Amino acid sequence: MERGMEQRQAKTVHQLVSGLLAAGLTSALWAAWLGWDQKRDVHADGTTTGPYEAWQVIGLVLSLLVPVCWMVARRHVVGAVLGVTVGLTVSAFYDWSDDASGLYGVGVGLVMVGGFAGSAVVAALVVLVRPGGRAVTGV
Repeated sequence: MERGMEQRQAKTVHQLVSGLLAAGLTSALWAAWLGWDQKRDVHADGTTTGPYEAWQVIGLVLSLLVPVCWMVARRHVVGAVLGVTVGLTVSAFYDWSDDASGLYGVGVGLVMVGGFAGSAVVAALVVLVRPGGRAVTGV
Protein backbone atom coordinates (compact mmCIF):
# COMPACT_ATOMS: atom_id res chain seq x y z
CA MET A 1 0.00 0.00 0.00
CA GLU A 2 2.80 2.40 0.83
CA ARG A 3 4.50 1.78 -2.52
CA GLY A 4 1.32 2.63 -4.42
CA MET A 5 1.02 5.90 -2.53
CA GLU A 6 4.64 6.76 -3.34
CA GLN A 7 4.01 6.08 -7.02
CA ARG A 8 0.95 8.34 -7.04
CA GLN A 9 2.87 11.10 -5.31
CA ALA A 10 5.73 10.76 -7.80
CA LYS A 11 3.28 10.98 -10.72
CA THR A 12 1.62 14.04 -9.20
CA VAL A 13 4.97 15.77 -8.69
CA HIS A 14 5.96 14.83 -12.24
CA GLN A 15 2.74 16.38 -13.59
CA LEU A 16 3.30 19.51 -11.50
CA VAL A 17 6.85 19.92 -12.76
CA SER A 18 5.78 19.36 -16.36
CA GLY A 19 3.00 21.94 -15.93
CA LEU A 20 5.42 24.50 -14.52
CA LEU A 21 7.81 23.86 -17.41
CA ALA A 22 4.95 24.25 -19.89
CA ALA A 23 3.90 27.52 -18.24
CA GLY A 24 7.46 28.85 -18.39
CA LEU A 25 7.89 27.84 -22.02
CA THR A 26 4.52 29.38 -22.90
CA SER A 27 5.51 32.67 -21.28
CA ALA A 28 8.82 32.63 -23.16
CA LEU A 29 7.00 32.00 -26.46
CA TRP A 30 4.57 34.85 -25.67
CA ALA A 31 7.53 37.16 -25.10
CA ALA A 32 9.21 36.01 -28.32
CA TRP A 33 6.13 36.40 -30.51
CA LEU A 34 4.13 39.20 -28.85
CA GLY A 35 6.20 40.81 -26.12
CA TRP A 36 8.29 43.06 -28.34
CA ASP A 37 5.38 44.67 -30.25
CA GLN A 38 3.67 47.20 -27.98
CA LYS A 39 2.70 50.04 -30.34
CA ARG A 40 -0.58 50.44 -32.15
CA ASP A 41 -0.51 51.21 -35.87
CA VAL A 42 -2.25 54.47 -36.86
CA HIS A 43 -3.64 54.42 -40.39
CA ALA A 44 -4.13 57.40 -42.72
CA ASP A 45 -7.84 57.62 -41.86
CA GLY A 46 -7.06 57.85 -38.13
CA THR A 47 -8.05 54.31 -37.18
CA THR A 48 -5.73 52.21 -35.10
CA THR A 49 -4.95 48.50 -35.10
CA GLY A 50 -2.67 46.28 -33.12
CA PRO A 51 -0.48 46.09 -31.29
CA TYR A 52 -0.14 42.56 -32.68
CA GLU A 53 -0.32 41.45 -36.27
CA ALA A 54 -2.19 38.28 -37.19
CA TRP A 55 1.04 36.49 -38.14
CA GLN A 56 2.40 37.00 -34.62
CA VAL A 57 -0.61 35.39 -32.95
CA ILE A 58 -0.66 32.56 -35.51
CA GLY A 59 3.06 32.01 -34.89
CA LEU A 60 2.46 31.80 -31.14
CA VAL A 61 -0.37 29.29 -31.54
CA LEU A 62 1.62 27.12 -33.95
CA SER A 63 4.67 27.26 -31.67
CA LEU A 64 2.55 26.07 -28.74
CA LEU A 65 1.39 23.01 -30.68
CA VAL A 66 4.84 21.45 -30.44
CA PRO A 67 5.22 21.35 -26.64
CA VAL A 68 1.55 20.44 -26.07
CA CYS A 69 1.70 17.52 -28.50
CA TRP A 70 5.07 16.39 -27.12
CA MET A 71 3.89 16.49 -23.50
CA VAL A 72 0.57 14.77 -24.20
CA ALA A 73 2.29 12.04 -26.21
CA ARG A 74 4.38 11.41 -23.09
CA ARG A 75 1.26 11.24 -20.91
CA HIS A 76 1.52 14.66 -19.31
CA VAL A 77 -1.98 15.71 -20.33
CA VAL A 78 -2.82 17.71 -17.20
CA GLY A 79 0.56 19.44 -17.16
CA ALA A 80 0.28 20.36 -20.83
CA VAL A 81 -3.25 21.77 -20.67
CA LEU A 82 -2.96 23.60 -17.36
CA GLY A 83 0.63 24.74 -17.98
CA VAL A 84 -0.21 26.37 -21.30
CA THR A 85 -3.35 27.92 -19.82
CA VAL A 86 -1.46 29.38 -16.86
CA GLY A 87 1.41 30.57 -19.06
CA LEU A 88 -0.90 32.38 -21.47
CA THR A 89 -3.00 33.88 -18.69
CA VAL A 90 -0.05 35.18 -16.68
CA SER A 91 1.64 36.55 -19.80
CA ALA A 92 -1.49 38.35 -20.99
CA PHE A 93 -2.07 39.80 -17.53
CA TYR A 94 1.52 41.04 -17.28
CA ASP A 95 1.53 42.40 -20.82
CA TRP A 96 -1.84 44.15 -20.70
CA SER A 97 -2.24 45.25 -17.07
CA ASP A 98 -1.09 48.80 -17.82
CA ASP A 99 -4.19 49.38 -19.96
CA ALA A 100 -5.92 52.51 -18.69
CA SER A 101 -9.40 51.42 -19.83
CA GLY A 102 -9.49 48.48 -17.44
CA LEU A 103 -10.77 46.20 -20.18
CA TYR A 104 -7.60 44.14 -20.06
CA GLY A 105 -9.33 41.92 -17.49
CA VAL A 106 -11.88 40.86 -20.10
CA GLY A 107 -9.10 40.12 -22.56
CA VAL A 108 -7.13 38.13 -20.01
CA GLY A 109 -10.25 36.12 -19.17
CA LEU A 110 -10.82 35.35 -22.84
CA VAL A 111 -7.18 34.32 -23.26
CA MET A 112 -7.55 32.01 -20.27
CA VAL A 113 -10.71 30.36 -21.61
CA GLY A 114 -9.34 30.15 -25.15
CA GLY A 115 -5.98 28.79 -24.00
CA PHE A 116 -7.66 26.11 -21.92
CA ALA A 117 -10.12 25.14 -24.66
CA GLY A 118 -7.49 25.13 -27.40
CA SER A 119 -4.92 23.12 -25.47
CA ALA A 120 -7.61 20.68 -24.26
CA VAL A 121 -8.80 20.07 -27.83
CA VAL A 122 -5.24 19.52 -29.06
CA ALA A 123 -4.57 17.20 -26.11
CA ALA A 124 -7.72 15.20 -26.84
CA LEU A 125 -6.76 14.84 -30.51
CA VAL A 126 -3.25 13.67 -29.60
CA VAL A 127 -4.69 11.14 -27.14
CA LEU A 128 -7.04 9.83 -29.85
CA VAL A 129 -4.30 9.35 -32.43
CA ARG A 130 -1.74 7.98 -29.97
CA PRO A 131 -1.42 4.21 -30.04
CA GLY A 132 -3.75 2.84 -27.40
CA GLY A 133 -5.92 5.98 -27.62
CA ARG A 134 -6.32 6.26 -23.86
CA ALA A 135 -5.48 9.24 -21.68
CA VAL A 136 -3.21 8.59 -18.74
CA THR A 137 -3.11 11.75 -16.67
CA GLY A 138 -1.12 10.46 -13.76
CA VAL A 139 -3.26 12.24 -11.18
